[in-house]
Amino acid sequence: MCGRYAQTADMRELMEQFEVTGTSPQSSLPLNWNIAPTNPIYIIRAHDRTGNDTKSQKALATVSWGLIGPWLTDMQEARASQSRAINARSESIHEKPTFRNAFRSTRCLIPASGYYEWATALGQYRPKQPFYISARDGKQLPIAGIWSSWTSPNGEVIETASIITQEAQGELESIHSRMPVFMPPDRWDLWLNPRNTDVNELKSLMVVEHPESIVIARPVSDSVNSVANNGKELTVETPLGEPETLF
Repeated sequence: MCGRYAQTADMRELMEQFEVTGTSPQSSLPLNWNIAPTNPIYIIRAHDRTGNDTKSQKALATVSWGLIGPWLTDMQEARASQSRAINARSESIHEKPTFRNAFRSTRCLIPASGYYEWATALGQYRPKQPFYISARDGKQLPIAGIWSSWTSPNGEVIETASIITQEAQGELESIHSRMPVFMPPDRWDLWLNPRNTDVNELKSLMVVEHPESIVIARPVSDSVNSVANNGKELTVETPLGEPETLF
């Protein structure tokens, strides 16, 4: 489960790291150290949605976090459903009605400065101890995602996205059973290409050797539990008492 994350880079930094040469929003989103479901977020997607772009240009866009099911017809119900669809499981994404169409044709990258996870009772840390998990190299985490457009009864077009998750591996298992799917740069073009609809190939793109080696986890304070709290202090490491250790 990935229920909160941080994005502390501006548009310029994101466009540089992800080599965005296509369209981009007119203005940056505010820096956010505590992004919650239904909040506006950045995604990286194919600039040409037909898949005919031989240059594989990428676009930066802002959407709402939590995919709206394509069959929903009521605005209130659609908004309420978003919090239940912020994550899509990599093992079943190709089958679930909410996610399968987007998985086949409108995939994206969701850039994150880091994400939060809360320890479960199955690990070595106290239950509900929050951790901030970020890239070891200090760059943005390229998380695999899907996006979709939904049209409300009054004609408003709302674009939404979900993060794809997988079983946690390595030391991350000691915190939580799930983790986001990280997408290496050499797979971005294949992942984003709308014409790439082969489910088996798409599933293979989500298989990364030792994904836990990409990130480092740091315990942080319980302040992140409240969405009202927002600031870089949320990501500051909080020492754990003995005998707990951290990789």
